[in-house]
Amino acid sequence: MTVRILRNPEAAADAVARIIAGRLERHPASVLGLPTGRTAIPVYDALVRRRPDFSHAHTFNVDEFVGLSSRDPRSFRAFMNDHLFRRVNISRGHVHFLNGAANDLDAECARFERAIAAAGGIDLLILGIGVNGHIGFNEPGASLFARTHRARLTLATRRANAAPFGGRVTRVPREALSMGMATILAARAIVLAATGRSKARAIERMLAGRVTPALPASFLQLHQEVQLVLDQAAAERL
Repeated sequence: MTVRILRNPEAAADAVARIIAGRLERHPASVLGLPTGRTAIPVYDALVRRRPDFSHAHTFNVDEFVGLSSRDPRSFRAFMNDHLFRRVNISRGHVHFLNGAANDLDAECARFERAIAAAGGIDLLILGIGVNGHIGFNEPGASLFARTHRARLTLATRRANAAPFGGRVTRVPREALSMGMATILAARAIVLAATGRSKARAIERMLAGRVTPALPASFLQLHQEVQLVLDQAAAERL
């Protein structure tokens, strides 16, 4: 695991954007796993400024809220369209999402796993981390799901995602669909980005603690090619 510490969130975002753009330049038909969230916004802004060629790439988003249609402005699909996909030259057919409004959510999770396999697997997966150490919507618990699954969200995670819902936690869905830990660890390379002092404790525990489902991000210790890109605030406990 490689740790890079940048001076501020903007520098960290630019470093992640350079990694993604470099991957697309070397391997135009790459399969990318992409996150949403506040940390991702400056990454996508920096990536768009680099004008990478997405015309041959495929993307798979890490998660989606249960109960929100693809047309809902609070969905992660809408987030990705606003912050990245409308701003780059990616083919609509190359963009893959989980459908949180599917009638059969278990079947939707299985479909998503098949789609990843049919694309040849994920070459580069970008992740964020929650203050409780979750990645994707793999929440801390006694055990973790291996593959894409229906996840019950903790109150802390719902609070962190309240902004698009008018800041009201009660409006945030209680469940989401998420790539599982085995799906994440099957990616050929992983970059985890974290900025801000609120993430410092989770980063410290991820690197220095044992591998445990009580801190899902700790499972990244088991992967052979992981880069952590941090700003100084997120790295302050290292």
